[in-house]
Amino acid sequence: MNPAHAYLNQLTRRQFFNGAGLAMGGLALNYLAPRLGAAALAPRLFPPLGGFPHFAPTAKRIIYLHMNGGPSQLDTFDYKPALQPRFQEDLPESIRRGQRITTMTSGQTKFPVAPTLFKFAQHGQNGAWVSELLPWTAKVVDEIAIVRSVHTNAINHDPACTFLMTGSEIPGKASLGSWLSYGLGSESNNLPAFVVLTPKFSPKVAAQALFTRMWSSGFLPSTHHGVALRAQGDPVLFLDNPAGVDATARRAMLDTLGEFNHLAAKRHGDPETLTRIAQYEMAFRMQTSVPELTDINAETPATLDLYGPAVKEPGSFAASCLLARRLVERGVRVVQINHRGWDQHGTLPEHLKIQCLDTDRGCYALIADLKQRDMLKDTLVVWAGEFGRTVYSQGTLTRTNYGRDHHPRCFSVWLAGGGVKGGGVHGETDDFSYNIVRDPVSLFDLNATLLHCMGIDHAKFSFKSQGLDQRLTGVEPARVVREILS
Repeated sequence: MNPAHAYLNQLTRRQFFNGAGLAMGGLALNYLAPRLGAAALAPRLFPPLGGFPHFAPTAKRIIYLHMNGGPSQLDTFDYKPALQPRFQEDLPESIRRGQRITTMTSGQTKFPVAPTLFKFAQHGQNGAWVSELLPWTAKVVDEIAIVRSVHTNAINHDPACTFLMTGSEIPGKASLGSWLSYGLGSESNNLPAFVVLTPKFSPKVAAQALFTRMWSSGFLPSTHHGVALRAQGDPVLFLDNPAGVDATARRAMLDTLGEFNHLAAKRHGDPETLTRIAQYEMAFRMQTSVPELTDINAETPATLDLYGPAVKEPGSFAASCLLARRLVERGVRVVQINHRGWDQHGTLPEHLKIQCLDTDRGCYALIADLKQRDMLKDTLVVWAGEFGRTVYSQGTLTRTNYGRDHHPRCFSVWLAGGGVKGGGVHGETDDFSYNIVRDPVSLFDLNATLLHCMGIDHAKFSFKSQGLDQRLTGVEPARVVREILS
Protein backbone atom coordinates (compact mmCIF):
# COMPACT_ATOMS: atom_id res chain seq x y z
CA MET A 1 0.00 0.00 0.00
CA ASN A 2 1.22 3.49 -0.81
CA PRO A 3 1.38 5.44 2.52
CA ALA A 4 0.54 8.70 0.75
CA HIS A 5 -2.61 7.21 -0.73
CA ALA A 6 -3.58 5.76 2.64
CA TYR A 7 -3.17 9.16 4.23
CA LEU A 8 -5.27 10.90 1.55
CA ASN A 9 -8.04 8.29 1.89
CA GLN A 10 -8.40 9.12 5.59
CA LEU A 11 -8.75 12.89 5.13
CA THR A 12 -11.68 14.57 6.79
CA ARG A 13 -13.78 17.04 4.82
CA ARG A 14 -12.13 19.96 6.66
CA GLN A 15 -8.63 18.59 6.01
CA PHE A 16 -9.49 18.09 2.34
CA PHE A 17 -10.51 21.73 1.82
CA ASN A 18 -7.54 22.98 3.85
CA GLY A 19 -5.23 20.82 1.76
CA ALA A 20 -6.85 21.90 -1.48
CA GLY A 21 -6.21 25.53 -0.61
CA LEU A 22 -2.58 24.81 0.17
CA ALA A 23 -2.22 22.81 -3.02
CA MET A 24 -3.50 25.71 -5.12
CA GLY A 25 -0.95 27.91 -3.38
CA GLY A 26 1.70 25.35 -4.21
CA LEU A 27 0.67 25.39 -7.88
CA ALA A 28 1.04 29.16 -7.96
CA LEU A 29 4.43 28.98 -6.27
CA ASN A 30 5.54 26.26 -8.65
CA TYR A 31 4.54 28.45 -11.59
CA LEU A 32 6.29 31.54 -10.21
CA ALA A 33 9.46 29.94 -8.85
CA PRO A 34 11.28 29.50 -12.19
CA ARG A 35 10.41 33.10 -13.16
CA LEU A 36 11.19 34.87 -9.88
CA GLY A 37 13.74 32.54 -8.32
CA ALA A 38 13.22 30.65 -5.09
CA ALA A 39 15.27 33.16 -3.12
CA ALA A 40 12.85 35.95 -4.03
CA LEU A 41 9.85 33.89 -2.94
CA ALA A 42 11.22 32.55 0.35
CA PRO A 43 10.65 35.62 2.54
CA ARG A 44 6.97 35.65 1.54
CA LEU A 45 6.22 31.99 2.23
CA PHE A 46 5.43 32.82 5.84
CA PRO A 47 4.59 36.54 6.06
CA PRO A 48 3.52 38.09 9.39
CA LEU A 49 0.06 37.06 10.48
CA GLY A 50 -2.62 39.43 9.22
CA GLY A 51 -4.21 41.88 11.64
CA PHE A 52 -1.21 42.35 13.93
CA PRO A 53 -0.33 44.35 15.85
CA HIS A 54 -3.74 45.03 17.36
CA PHE A 55 -2.70 48.55 18.36
CA ALA A 56 0.34 50.79 18.21
CA PRO A 57 3.17 48.98 20.04
CA THR A 58 5.61 50.62 22.42
CA ALA A 59 8.21 47.95 21.62
CA LYS A 60 9.25 46.62 18.23
CA ARG A 61 11.56 43.93 19.56
CA ILE A 62 12.41 42.09 22.77
CA ILE A 63 15.61 40.82 24.41
CA TYR A 64 14.88 38.24 27.12
CA LEU A 65 17.68 37.65 29.64
CA HIS A 66 16.84 34.34 31.30
CA MET A 67 18.84 33.55 34.45
CA ASN A 68 18.38 29.78 34.42
CA GLY A 69 18.29 28.20 37.87
CA GLY A 70 16.38 30.77 39.90
CA PRO A 71 18.32 33.78 41.28
CA SER A 72 17.83 34.57 44.94
CA GLN A 73 15.61 37.65 45.25
CA LEU A 74 16.71 38.02 48.89
CA ASP A 75 20.30 38.61 47.81
CA THR A 76 19.65 40.79 44.76
CA PHE A 77 16.52 42.99 44.65
CA ASP A 78 14.22 42.21 47.62
CA TYR A 79 15.83 43.92 50.60
CA LYS A 80 14.73 42.55 54.01
CA PRO A 81 16.75 44.25 56.78
CA ALA A 82 14.40 42.97 59.50
CA LEU A 83 15.78 39.46 58.96
CA GLN A 84 19.22 40.22 60.38
CA PRO A 85 18.25 39.73 64.07
CA ARG A 86 16.33 36.59 63.14
CA PHE A 87 19.44 34.65 62.06
CA GLN A 88 18.94 30.89 62.54
CA GLU A 89 15.41 31.27 63.94
CA ASP A 90 12.99 28.66 62.66
CA LEU A 91 10.69 30.00 59.93
CA PRO A 92 7.29 30.54 61.61
CA GLU A 93 4.55 28.21 60.48
CA SER A 94 2.31 31.27 60.19
CA ILE A 95 4.54 32.31 57.28
CA ARG A 96 4.98 28.94 55.59
CA ARG A 97 1.27 28.07 55.99
CA GLY A 98 1.84 24.44 55.11
CA GLN A 99 2.90 25.33 51.58
CA ARG A 100 4.64 22.58 49.67
CA ILE A 101 8.42 22.48 49.55
CA THR A 102 10.78 20.37 47.50
CA THR A 103 12.04 16.95 48.56
CA MET A 104 15.49 18.54 48.95
CA THR A 105 14.43 20.28 52.18
CA SER A 106 11.19 18.55 53.18
CA GLY A 107 13.18 16.21 55.41
CA GLN A 108 14.75 19.01 57.44
CA THR A 109 13.65 19.22 61.08
CA LYS A 110 14.23 22.97 61.07
CA PHE A 111 13.96 25.75 58.52
CA PRO A 112 16.53 28.27 59.83
CA VAL A 113 16.21 31.84 58.59
CA ALA A 114 19.27 32.92 56.55
CA PRO A 115 19.53 36.71 56.19
CA THR A 116 21.57 37.87 53.24
CA LEU A 117 25.28 38.37 53.71
CA PHE A 118 25.31 41.19 51.18
CA LYS A 119 24.81 44.89 51.73
CA PHE A 120 22.05 46.82 49.98
CA ALA A 121 21.98 50.49 49.03
CA GLN A 122 19.45 52.83 47.46
CA HIS A 123 20.06 53.97 43.90
CA GLY A 124 18.47 56.26 41.33
CA GLN A 125 16.01 59.07 41.74
CA ASN A 126 13.45 56.86 43.50
CA GLY A 127 15.95 55.14 45.80
CA ALA A 128 15.41 51.54 44.68
CA TRP A 129 17.26 49.02 46.85
CA VAL A 130 19.85 46.96 44.98
CA SER A 131 22.41 44.50 46.31
CA GLU A 132 26.13 45.24 46.30
CA LEU A 133 26.42 42.19 44.00
CA LEU A 134 24.95 44.27 41.16
CA PRO A 135 26.83 47.60 41.10
CA TRP A 136 26.57 47.98 37.32
CA THR A 137 22.83 47.27 37.19
CA ALA A 138 22.45 49.83 39.98
CA LYS A 139 23.85 52.48 37.62
CA VAL A 140 20.85 52.07 35.27
CA VAL A 141 18.18 51.49 37.90
CA ASP A 142 16.31 54.58 36.66
CA GLU A 143 15.80 52.77 33.35
CA ILE A 144 14.34 49.58 34.82
CA ALA A 145 11.14 48.60 36.61
CA ILE A 146 11.71 46.05 39.37
CA VAL A 147 8.76 43.73 39.97
CA ARG A 148 9.18 41.98 43.34
CA SER A 149 5.87 40.13 43.35
CA VAL A 150 6.07 37.65 40.47
CA HIS A 151 4.89 34.14 41.31
CA THR A 152 4.69 30.83 39.48
CA ASN A 153 3.02 27.42 39.74
CA ALA A 154 6.05 25.15 39.34
CA ILE A 155 8.55 24.25 42.06
CA ASN A 156 11.14 22.34 39.97
CA HIS A 157 13.37 23.66 37.19
CA ASP A 158 12.16 21.93 34.05
CA PRO A 159 8.43 22.61 34.47
CA ALA A 160 9.17 26.09 35.83
CA CYS A 161 11.34 27.04 32.82
CA THR A 162 8.78 25.55 30.47
CA PHE A 163 6.03 27.54 32.20
CA LEU A 164 8.07 30.75 32.11
CA MET A 165 8.70 30.54 28.38
CA THR A 166 5.54 28.85 27.07
CA GLY A 167 2.83 29.66 29.62
CA SER A 168 2.38 25.97 30.47
CA GLU A 169 4.22 23.36 32.52
CA ILE A 170 3.26 20.77 29.89
CA PRO A 171 5.79 20.38 27.07
CA GLY A 172 4.64 20.91 23.50
CA LYS A 173 3.41 24.49 23.73
CA ALA A 174 4.81 27.39 21.73
CA SER A 175 7.37 29.70 23.33
CA LEU A 176 7.04 33.48 23.67
CA GLY A 177 9.57 34.08 20.90
CA SER A 178 7.75 31.72 18.56
CA TRP A 179 4.43 33.41 19.25
CA LEU A 180 5.93 36.81 18.40
CA SER A 181 7.56 35.42 15.27
CA TYR A 182 4.20 33.95 14.23
CA GLY A 183 2.26 37.14 14.87
CA LEU A 184 4.71 39.85 13.86
CA GLY A 185 7.29 38.18 11.63
CA SER A 186 10.81 39.54 11.22
CA GLU A 187 12.07 42.91 10.04
CA SER A 188 15.01 41.12 8.42
CA ASN A 189 15.12 38.90 5.35
CA ASN A 190 18.63 37.71 6.16
CA LEU A 191 18.22 36.63 9.77
CA PRO A 192 15.53 34.63 11.61
CA ALA A 193 12.82 36.38 13.57
CA PHE A 194 13.74 34.51 16.78
CA VAL A 195 17.34 33.83 17.84
CA VAL A 196 18.57 32.04 20.96
CA LEU A 197 21.98 32.50 22.62
CA THR A 198 23.44 30.31 25.38
CA PRO A 199 26.57 31.94 26.81
CA LYS A 200 29.14 30.00 28.80
CA PHE A 201 29.13 30.10 32.60
CA SER A 202 31.63 29.53 35.38
CA PRO A 203 32.73 25.88 35.78
CA LYS A 204 32.63 26.45 39.55
CA VAL A 205 28.82 26.56 39.67
CA ALA A 206 26.24 23.84 39.14
CA ALA A 207 23.91 24.24 36.19
CA GLN A 208 20.58 22.82 35.16
CA ALA A 209 20.08 21.42 31.67
CA LEU A 210 18.46 23.59 29.02
CA PHE A 211 15.71 22.08 26.88
CA THR A 212 14.80 23.24 23.38
CA ARG A 213 11.16 23.44 24.44
CA MET A 214 12.09 26.82 25.95
CA TRP A 215 12.42 28.18 22.40
CA SER A 216 10.23 25.68 20.59
CA SER A 217 7.49 26.58 18.13
CA GLY A 218 5.34 23.80 19.61
CA PHE A 219 2.10 23.55 17.64
CA LEU A 220 2.97 26.61 15.51
CA PRO A 221 4.63 26.10 12.10
CA SER A 222 8.22 25.07 12.72
CA THR A 223 9.57 28.05 10.78
CA HIS A 224 8.88 30.00 14.00
CA HIS A 225 11.18 27.78 16.09
CA GLY A 226 14.03 29.71 17.72
CA VAL A 227 17.35 29.49 15.88
CA ALA A 228 20.16 28.77 18.34
CA LEU A 229 23.54 30.40 17.70
CA ARG A 230 26.40 28.56 19.36
CA ALA A 231 28.50 30.35 21.96
CA GLN A 232 31.82 29.08 20.61
CA GLY A 233 33.10 27.83 17.27
CA ASP A 234 30.89 28.19 14.21
CA PRO A 235 27.74 30.09 15.26
CA VAL A 236 25.63 27.74 13.12
CA LEU A 237 26.82 24.24 12.28
CA PHE A 238 27.05 23.25 8.62
CA LEU A 239 26.22 26.76 7.46
CA ASP A 240 29.33 27.03 5.30
CA ASN A 241 29.44 25.33 1.92
CA PRO A 242 31.46 22.10 1.73
CA ALA A 243 34.90 22.22 0.11
CA GLY A 244 34.56 22.55 -3.66
CA VAL A 245 31.03 23.99 -3.56
CA ASP A 246 30.73 27.72 -4.26
CA ALA A 247 27.76 30.05 -3.86
CA THR A 248 26.68 29.62 -7.49
CA ALA A 249 26.56 25.84 -7.18
CA ARG A 250 24.71 26.10 -3.88
CA ARG A 251 22.15 28.46 -5.45
CA ALA A 252 21.56 26.06 -8.34
CA MET A 253 21.14 23.13 -5.95
CA LEU A 254 18.61 25.02 -3.83
CA ASP A 255 16.63 26.09 -6.91
CA THR A 256 16.35 22.47 -8.04
CA LEU A 257 15.54 21.26 -4.54
CA GLY A 258 12.93 24.00 -4.25
CA GLU A 259 11.19 22.76 -7.38
CA PHE A 260 10.95 19.26 -5.91
CA ASN A 261 9.65 20.62 -2.61
CA HIS A 262 7.02 22.73 -4.39
CA LEU A 263 5.86 19.60 -6.20
CA ALA A 264 5.64 17.79 -2.85
CA ALA A 265 3.67 20.69 -1.36
CA LYS A 266 1.28 20.57 -4.30
CA ARG A 267 0.87 16.82 -4.00
CA HIS A 268 0.42 16.46 -0.24
CA GLY A 269 -0.57 19.93 1.00
CA ASP A 270 1.78 19.66 3.98
CA PRO A 271 2.69 23.18 5.23
CA GLU A 272 5.91 21.82 6.71
CA THR A 273 7.16 21.37 3.15
CA LEU A 274 6.93 25.12 2.70
CA THR A 275 8.76 25.49 6.00
CA ARG A 276 11.57 23.36 4.60
CA ILE A 277 11.86 25.66 1.58
CA ALA A 278 11.92 28.76 3.78
CA GLN A 279 14.58 27.28 6.07
CA TYR A 280 16.86 26.32 3.18
CA GLU A 281 16.57 29.82 1.79
CA MET A 282 17.18 31.42 5.18
CA ALA A 283 20.30 29.29 5.63
CA PHE A 284 21.55 30.44 2.22
CA ARG A 285 21.13 34.09 3.17
CA MET A 286 22.64 33.51 6.61
CA GLN A 287 25.87 32.35 4.95
CA THR A 288 26.52 36.02 4.29
CA SER A 289 24.70 37.70 7.18
CA VAL A 290 26.01 35.60 10.10
CA PRO A 291 29.76 36.20 9.58
CA GLU A 292 29.10 39.94 9.36
CA LEU A 293 26.84 39.77 12.42
CA THR A 294 29.37 38.00 14.65
CA ASP A 295 32.35 40.15 13.63
CA ILE A 296 32.58 42.80 16.35
CA ASN A 297 35.75 44.40 14.98
CA ALA A 298 33.66 47.19 13.47
CA GLU A 299 32.42 48.24 16.93
CA THR A 300 34.03 51.37 18.33
CA PRO A 301 36.51 51.10 21.22
CA ALA A 302 34.04 53.07 23.36
CA THR A 303 31.32 50.47 22.75
CA LEU A 304 33.64 47.56 23.56
CA ASP A 305 34.80 49.35 26.71
CA LEU A 306 31.16 49.72 27.75
CA TYR A 307 30.74 45.93 27.85
CA GLY A 308 34.07 45.37 29.59
CA PRO A 309 37.04 43.05 28.88
CA ALA A 310 34.83 39.91 28.78
CA VAL A 311 33.16 41.12 25.56
CA LYS A 312 36.21 39.90 23.62
CA GLU A 313 35.85 36.38 25.04
CA PRO A 314 33.80 34.27 22.59
CA GLY A 315 30.70 32.91 24.29
CA SER A 316 30.81 35.20 27.32
CA PHE A 317 27.62 36.77 28.65
CA ALA A 318 28.94 40.23 27.73
CA ALA A 319 29.65 39.07 24.17
CA SER A 320 26.12 37.62 23.99
CA CYS A 321 24.61 40.94 25.11
CA LEU A 322 26.54 42.81 22.43
CA LEU A 323 25.47 40.21 19.87
CA ALA A 324 21.85 40.63 21.02
CA ARG A 325 22.08 44.36 20.32
CA ARG A 326 23.56 43.66 16.88
CA LEU A 327 20.79 41.15 16.16
CA VAL A 328 17.88 43.47 17.03
CA GLU A 329 19.66 46.29 15.21
CA ARG A 330 19.47 44.13 12.08
CA GLY A 331 15.76 43.41 12.40
CA VAL A 332 15.56 40.28 14.56
CA ARG A 333 12.30 40.36 16.50
CA VAL A 334 13.21 38.31 19.60
CA VAL A 335 16.56 37.43 21.17
CA GLN A 336 16.59 35.05 24.13
CA ILE A 337 19.79 34.72 26.20
CA ASN A 338 19.88 31.72 28.55
CA HIS A 339 22.56 32.07 31.22
CA ARG A 340 22.98 28.99 33.40
CA GLY A 341 24.28 28.40 36.92
CA TRP A 342 21.83 30.22 39.23
CA ASP A 343 20.76 27.16 41.26
CA GLN A 344 22.45 27.79 44.62
CA HIS A 345 21.31 25.06 47.03
CA GLY A 346 24.60 25.43 48.90
CA THR A 347 27.59 27.77 48.99
CA LEU A 348 25.30 30.56 47.81
CA PRO A 349 27.47 33.54 48.86
CA GLU A 350 30.41 32.32 46.78
CA HIS A 351 28.52 31.07 43.74
CA LEU A 352 25.95 33.87 43.49
CA LYS A 353 28.80 36.36 43.57
CA ILE A 354 30.38 34.56 40.59
CA GLN A 355 27.10 34.65 38.65
CA CYS A 356 26.50 38.34 39.29
CA LEU A 357 30.07 39.20 38.39
CA ASP A 358 29.60 37.31 35.13
CA THR A 359 26.37 39.05 34.08
CA ASP A 360 26.04 42.40 35.85
CA ARG A 361 28.15 44.52 33.54
CA GLY A 362 26.67 42.94 30.41
CA CYS A 363 23.14 43.84 31.55
CA TYR A 364 24.20 47.40 32.28
CA ALA A 365 26.05 47.76 28.98
CA LEU A 366 23.13 46.39 26.96
CA ILE A 367 20.74 48.97 28.40
CA ALA A 368 23.26 51.82 28.12
CA ASP A 369 24.19 50.81 24.56
CA LEU A 370 20.58 50.63 23.42
CA LYS A 371 19.84 53.98 25.01
CA GLN A 372 22.77 55.80 23.40
CA ARG A 373 21.61 54.47 20.02
CA ASP A 374 18.04 55.66 20.70
CA MET A 375 16.88 52.03 20.56
CA LEU A 376 15.89 51.47 24.19
CA LYS A 377 12.63 53.37 23.69
CA ASP A 378 11.32 50.62 21.38
CA THR A 379 13.36 47.62 22.60
CA LEU A 380 11.92 45.71 25.56
CA VAL A 381 14.53 44.08 27.83
CA VAL A 382 13.46 41.48 30.41
CA TRP A 383 15.57 39.90 33.19
CA ALA A 384 14.01 36.88 34.90
CA GLY A 385 14.61 33.47 36.41
CA GLU A 386 12.04 30.69 36.60
CA PHE A 387 11.36 31.12 40.36
CA GLY A 388 12.94 32.54 43.53
CA ARG A 389 14.72 31.09 46.56
CA THR A 390 13.66 30.34 50.14
CA VAL A 391 14.45 32.55 53.10
CA TYR A 392 15.44 29.47 55.08
CA SER A 393 18.72 27.71 54.53
CA GLN A 394 19.04 24.37 52.84
CA GLY A 395 21.54 22.31 54.80
CA THR A 396 23.92 23.75 57.36
CA LEU A 397 23.64 27.46 58.10
CA THR A 398 26.64 29.44 59.35
CA ARG A 399 27.44 33.12 59.61
CA THR A 400 29.40 32.94 56.35
CA ASN A 401 27.60 30.30 54.32
CA TYR A 402 24.13 29.12 53.41
CA GLY A 403 22.10 27.66 50.57
CA ARG A 404 18.52 28.29 49.45
CA ASP A 405 15.88 25.94 48.03
CA HIS A 406 13.44 26.66 45.18
CA HIS A 407 10.64 29.10 46.00
CA PRO A 408 7.75 29.70 43.56
CA ARG A 409 5.67 31.93 45.85
CA CYS A 410 7.55 35.14 45.00
CA PHE A 411 10.56 36.30 43.03
CA SER A 412 11.93 39.42 41.39
CA VAL A 413 11.99 40.35 37.70
CA TRP A 414 13.02 43.57 36.01
CA LEU A 415 12.02 45.14 32.71
CA ALA A 416 13.43 48.10 30.79
CA GLY A 417 12.67 50.09 27.63
CA GLY A 418 9.88 49.47 25.14
CA GLY A 419 7.21 51.43 27.01
CA VAL A 420 8.26 50.43 30.54
CA LYS A 421 8.32 53.18 33.17
CA GLY A 422 11.85 53.11 34.57
CA GLY A 423 12.90 53.78 38.14
CA GLY A 424 9.94 52.17 39.85
CA VAL A 425 9.39 49.16 42.11
CA HIS A 426 6.16 47.19 41.83
CA GLY A 427 4.79 44.71 44.33
CA GLU A 428 5.76 43.84 47.89
CA THR A 429 6.50 40.67 49.83
CA ASP A 430 6.30 39.98 53.56
CA ASP A 431 9.24 40.46 55.93
CA PHE A 432 10.55 37.00 55.01
CA SER A 433 10.22 37.42 51.22
CA TYR A 434 8.04 34.32 51.38
CA ASN A 435 4.53 35.51 50.51
CA ILE A 436 3.24 38.42 48.41
CA VAL A 437 1.38 41.07 50.37
CA ARG A 438 0.74 43.62 47.60
CA ASP A 439 0.24 43.64 43.82
CA PRO A 440 0.87 40.00 42.84
CA VAL A 441 1.98 39.37 39.25
CA SER A 442 1.49 35.91 37.78
CA LEU A 443 3.51 34.65 34.83
CA PHE A 444 0.30 34.96 32.81
CA ASP A 445 0.20 38.65 33.79
CA LEU A 446 3.86 39.05 32.86
CA ASN A 447 3.38 37.49 29.42
CA ALA A 448 0.21 39.51 28.82
CA THR A 449 2.25 42.64 29.59
CA LEU A 450 5.08 41.67 27.23
CA LEU A 451 2.58 41.02 24.42
CA HIS A 452 0.86 44.33 25.17
CA CYS A 453 4.13 46.21 24.76
CA MET A 454 4.51 44.52 21.37
CA GLY A 455 1.04 45.73 20.36
CA ILE A 456 -0.81 42.45 20.91
CA ASP A 457 -3.95 41.82 22.94
CA HIS A 458 -3.18 38.48 24.60
CA ALA A 459 -6.87 37.51 24.77
CA LYS A 460 -7.20 37.83 20.97
CA PHE A 461 -3.97 36.06 20.09
CA SER A 462 -4.58 32.35 19.59
CA PHE A 463 -3.85 29.33 17.41
CA LYS A 464 -6.16 26.37 17.03
CA SER A 465 -4.49 23.10 17.99
CA GLN A 466 -5.97 19.82 19.21
CA GLY A 467 -9.42 21.35 19.05
CA LEU A 468 -8.50 24.25 21.35
CA ASP A 469 -7.77 27.92 20.82
CA GLN A 470 -4.28 27.88 22.30
CA ARG A 471 -2.92 31.07 23.87
CA LEU A 472 0.38 32.04 25.47
CA THR A 473 -1.58 33.24 28.50
CA GLY A 474 -3.74 30.12 28.68
CA VAL A 475 -7.32 30.17 29.94
CA GLU A 476 -6.71 31.54 33.42
CA PRO A 477 -7.30 35.24 34.12
CA ALA A 478 -4.42 37.44 33.04
CA ARG A 479 -4.03 41.19 33.14
CA VAL A 480 -1.60 43.73 31.75
CA VAL A 481 0.49 45.22 34.56
CA ARG A 482 -0.17 48.80 33.52
CA GLU A 483 1.36 50.22 36.70
CA ILE A 484 4.87 49.60 35.31
CA LEU A 485 4.12 51.04 31.87
CA SER A 486 4.70 54.66 30.85
